[in-house]
Amino acid sequence: MALNEFSLIQRFFTQQRVKNPSTTLGIGDDCALLSIPEGFQLAITTDTMVENVHFFAGTNPEQLGYKLLAVNLSDLASMGAKPLSVSLAITLPSVDEAWLSSFAKGFLNLAEQYSVDLIGGDTTSGPLTLTVQALGLVPKGRGLRRSTAKPGDLIYLTGSLGDAGLGLKIKQGYACFDHESALARFNRPKPQVELGLALVNIANACIDISDGLLADLGHILEQSQVGARLDWELLPLSKAVHSYINETGDWSMPLIAGDDYELCFTISPDKAAMLTIPCTKIGVIEAVPKLRLYKSGQLQSLTSKGYEHFS
Repeated sequence: MALNEFSLIQRFFTQQRVKNPSTTLGIGDDCALLSIPEGFQLAITTDTMVENVHFFAGTNPEQLGYKLLAVNLSDLASMGAKPLSVSLAITLPSVDEAWLSSFAKGFLNLAEQYSVDLIGGDTTSGPLTLTVQALGLVPKGRGLRRSTAKPGDLIYLTGSLGDAGLGLKIKQGYACFDHESALARFNRPKPQVELGLALVNIANACIDISDGLLADLGHILEQSQVGARLDWELLPLSKAVHSYINETGDWSMPLIAGDDYELCFTISPDKAAMLTIPCTKIGVIEAVPKLRLYKSGQLQSLTSKGYEHFS
């Protein structure tokens, strides 16, 4: 018998047991009910992924379910918020039970890893479109922002840069010796939740790298009304990314490629010794506006700053 909207939800998306004490009522009613602990604020983010815009047609549905949730958890991480719950809206061209089972597995396995409750959502018919609204808890007044970088702050980056961009290049036909690692970074990015939590009360400003370092750091600079100096030689790059640059000469790729989902943050020099997370200093915040990139001691011209919709 064909699945309708409600039997689809019941079969594939109600396997979770409610985990968070804040989840008073989850899937099954017109609304979910949440209780917010005293002394905390809700951090809320929403992301949409559209087939042939954010992901290739035919993408492995388990990887897609994982990545859809991961990118939203990354937004919470950039605010220093602990993940709480999510809602999921799916628009499907048709009901494919095998596809839905695999998608739900990737999505719910990651939710289980971070004790995130799926508390509701919607299903509709149409071109494949996936939307998540994620909620997290952050101590009141302590949420990390884009608008609070200060001149003299040091700029740090977690992890390495450009690996997901290399993964995209591989999917587009580039041959790479370490293709499995690069593809894993593109298909299954790790949301840096624990690192974001560790930056609360230490970092001044923070953002996750979704559209490329230049674009995302640019948001911090714009909203904080400051500038910055970056040194290309300080960027943390994997051997595979270095190899790609050596072969192609495309040294700007790790600066403009998206999907790394690492955290870029600024911190006062006097607090740098308090850092207990793996990260790399890549530059400094300056009072004079605009971003200045130096490579081999020479100021470089920046013509592309990363991915933007409608551009």
